Amino acid sequence: MSEEIIWVVTEENSQISGTQRGYREVTKQRGVKIPLQILEQRMSHFLKSVSKLFYQAEQQAGVKSGMQLDEIELSVEISGEGEIKLMGSGVNTGGKGAIKLKFKRKDNR
Repeated sequence: MSEEIIWVVTEENSQISGTQRGYREVTKQRGVKIPLQILEQRMSHFLKSVSKLFYQAEQQAGVKSGMQLDEIELSVEISGEGEIKLMGSGVNTGGKGAIKLKFKRKDNR
């Protein structure tokens, strides 16, 4: 039985000199095969870590102000090595192909 894989498209940046002054950046895309089992393990670890972080933040906010965390939206990137990375502020995700994870509080009715 063959191993399940996911193709991850990555970018390779290089600078080349142009006919005018200066350099310009050229981006080449390439695909990398990453075993699904590896991605599952890393995503699971990432989500557990994020869950701990936001659980603690929610507890502190509730104690001090009576507020409740209702929704969280994260942008995540998978590297060519299969690492799961949280994208921080100042990162333009428009062309990067980030995965958006949106967590909403369950309706307890």
